[in-house]
Amino acid sequence: MTYANLITILRMATIPFFLMAMIYGHYTTGFFLFVGAGLGDALDGFLARYFRQKTSLGAFLDPMADKLMLTTAYVTLALPNIGLPHPIPVWLPILTICRDVVIVLIALLLHLHAGIQKFPPSWPGKCTTFFQIAFAVACLIENAFDLPELLVLGLQWTVVFFTTYSGLHYLWRVRHQISAPS
Repeated sequence: MTYANLITILRMATIPFFLMAMIYGHYTTGFFLFVGAGLGDALDGFLARYFRQKTSLGAFLDPMADKLMLTTAYVTLALPNIGLPHPIPVWLPILTICRDVVIVLIALLLHLHAGIQKFPPSWPGKCTTFFQIAFAVACLIENAFDLPELLVLGLQWTVVFFTTYSGLHYLWRVRHQISAPS
């Protein structure tokens, strides 16, 4: 067990506390837990690279911790009955989760049926991740400290664009990857 892996596990352990803070109206605490998990992500990545502690466990857990925290934030921010001053539309987490599920299912099928094992991230996928995180942070700030709604709305539609575009781009890449000569 490396320090980087331990930090990743601690990041995952903060998810229930983030969820409870948001559900019980402690939006400032929720914001700081989310940001703390993000800083932990940067720290565990730095430690793994700097001290050459990259492990297969870390390669599996790190993206899982990121996706679990981000998905928890989106779902929590859309819950209609927790009294958030500024909830997000319910369809937005559905869109982001559906995109991820489709990508995972296609990757699994490609692996099982075509032996394709590498699915490197694309620039639209990286943009999607960046804007999804920025939107979550903006929504948490809006609920904890009151952020201008126009900024949050602009980020929301940017997330919609990049989530949709990156999903379609992924399908295009898969089509070309399958049809490329071996």
